[in-house]
Parts: sequence; C-alpha cells; structure tokens
Amino acid sequence: MSGGAEGPGAVLVEVDRVRCVGTGLCAATAPDDLALGADGRAEARPGPGAGSAELTEAAEMCPVEAISVRLAATGERIAPL
Repeated sequence: MSGGAEGPGAVLVEVDRVRCVGTGLCAATAPDDLALGADGRAEARPGPGAGSAELTEAAEMCPVEAISVRLAATGERIAPL
C-alpha cells in the first residue's frame, strides 16, 4: 500500500498481490504509482499518492480488479467503481 500524502487529493493504493495476474497494464499506465515486483506482480510504489488520472485509469483497467484507490481522508473508494 502506498500512502502518506496529505491534503484533500491524497489517496491510498492497495494491490491484492494474490489476485494480480501480472499483465503489466497498471505499471505501464501509472508508472509513478505502480510497478511490477520481482515476482511479476503489481505493487504500489512507496510514497504519497496524489490520485492522478493515470492511477485511476490503471485501477479501472486491471482485468482482475486487484488494485483499489481510496481517498486517504475518508476511505472512500474512487477506483474501480
């Protein structure tokens, strides 16, 4: 999980690495926020998440919905919907 950002746009990114099938679409779409680990599965990059459009798109396009993005302040899920 990445996090630590402050402010109204700060997000928490969660990756279900058991569910992930390692297509790499997420890392290609949002390379500032997501990467493929040594095992070929997605992982959130450390550091604050800013809720970019690319991050939201990456979560939406994951074929197995292994990525979720939530507002840090409220826990409200913003992707995938």
